[in-house]
Amino acid sequence: MRKLSIKKQLILCLIFTFLTSCDNISIKENSINEKEVIAYYPGGKELIDQYDLNGVTQLIYSFLHLRGNKLAVDNKEDSLTILHLVSLKNKYPKLKVLVALGGWGGCKTCSDIFSSAEGREEFASSTAKILEDYDLDGIDLDWEYPVIPGVPGHKYQDEDKDNFTDLIIRLDNYLTSQHIISFAAGGFQSFLDKSIDWDKVMPLVDHVNIMSYDLYSQTKTGHHTPLYSVNNESYSVDSSVRYLTEIGIPKSKIVIGAAFYGRIWENVPDIKNGLFQNAKFKRAISFNELHLLDDGYNFYWDENAKAPYGFNKDKNEFLSFDNPKSVSLKAKYVIDENLKGIMFWQLGEDSPSNGLLEAIKNKIYSNE
Repeated sequence: MRKLSIKKQLILCLIFTFLTSCDNISIKENSINEKEVIAYYPGGKELIDQYDLNGVTQLIYSFLHLRGNKLAVDNKEDSLTILHLVSLKNKYPKLKVLVALGGWGGCKTCSDIFSSAEGREEFASSTAKILEDYDLDGIDLDWEYPVIPGVPGHKYQDEDKDNFTDLIIRLDNYLTSQHIISFAAGGFQSFLDKSIDWDKVMPLVDHVNIMSYDLYSQTKTGHHTPLYSVNNESYSVDSSVRYLTEIGIPKSKIVIGAAFYGRIWENVPDIKNGLFQNAKFKRAISFNELHLLDDGYNFYWDENAKAPYGFNKDKNEFLSFDNPKSVSLKAKYVIDENLKGIMFWQLGEDSPSNGLLEAIKNKIYSNE
């Protein structure tokens, strides 16, 4: 059980008298209405300053990795970036700064290291030390993936599920109640079914960040980050949320995902504007680079998926992405469903003005 820090206990004592004199109903309502807006950020210390972080509640530096059994900052530049991100809390007092473990390709030894009690214990203790040394607010685990295949060549095993649970337990023991513990979850069925012991893990974490993006096939076009599924075989924000709520996960612990990048397929036949056609995945593209696309793209809106897409019939290319309309609808979904919040990968791919973050904040903090 995460313990109260001495500082936290003193603060609680000082404000106790004030709180007991306040209107308890209004305090509860304010707490309920607060939503998380969470930005993953893998960039350097200079790039971040061009973004307005007012309204962003969590900034997650991505990524830290394992060095032996310990969580480690990779190099001096990463260390300086983390220090700069933490310093932003002076400018944005409501901002929390976390670090994330792993990422795609960044957790090669996770299955092996976390297979031993010693490895899990040393990781938890080293995490607590890093959070203390850098004055950080929490840890986000992005192990892709426990139990199921992820990056080719990375080990996975059935025991990962129980080992992940014990890892969370040990983190909960080492960290204080002020620290946030979260993890990133795949938004597809095999992860949801197999990777996590939801009943044991969710009471110990603050929330789960659903990676409701990259929900696509390498060999067939489709929406990679839709709000709604278009058939029984497709995944979406809504399908992940419904899965979790149906197994009893509180909505107050569910954070959905938006993508600040698109996915492009090539060799796409000119049928139905390229949607749901056999093709070959080509590359990703940042939202802030969409304006560089060839003029041959025409853009469309799928009213069922609540998702935009583009098709270049001259080059036979298909594009799936999030735009201001689709992320605004995701933010509205958070409000309507009373979820914990919305996160996105990743801030450095957004436009500093009139971008996706601005659209999310406009919806989350509007009075509509």
